[in-house]
Amino acid sequence: MAETKRIRVTETLDEIDRILVAALQADSRTTNSRLASAAGIAESTCVSRVRSLVSRGIVTGFTAMVDPKSIGLGLQALISVSIRAGARTHIPAFRDSIRVMPRVVQLFFLGGSEDFIIHLSARDTDDVRDFVLENLSANPAVASTRTSMVFEHFYNGVAPE
Repeated sequence: MAETKRIRVTETLDEIDRILVAALQADSRTTNSRLASAAGIAESTCVSRVRSLVSRGIVTGFTAMVDPKSIGLGLQALISVSIRAGARTHIPAFRDSIRVMPRVVQLFFLGGSEDFIIHLSARDTDDVRDFVLENLSANPAVASTRTSMVFEHFYNGVAPE
């Protein structure tokens, strides 16, 4: 799998950009007309501004949020993973293999006592156990795992300053 291009640019957002980003985060299906009205700009200007936010990498996509329970994945788990000290060279391969697995919602590569946190959607605890046994415990690069079940989850998005 090809490495994702990383751009480290701090973008300055003006007030109109902030309004557009907040409105798109609240509802990515908001019409251009409503976006323009919320920002107090012309619709043609709004189209250009949103395209600019996308081209600058500030808005990275438009997506639908799906309730996992509605599709039979009512259990969410966070699995902390530590990679063996002698297997550090395997981190890119481990990352690339885990992040494309169907039940993996998010993958965090960390600094600290653990190397990764995997956010997993599962049917039940047996499903979580099977994921850990088949994909983590069986992996020779993995030193240890720690699994936590999620009781509640809140997502507020990223708020521009």
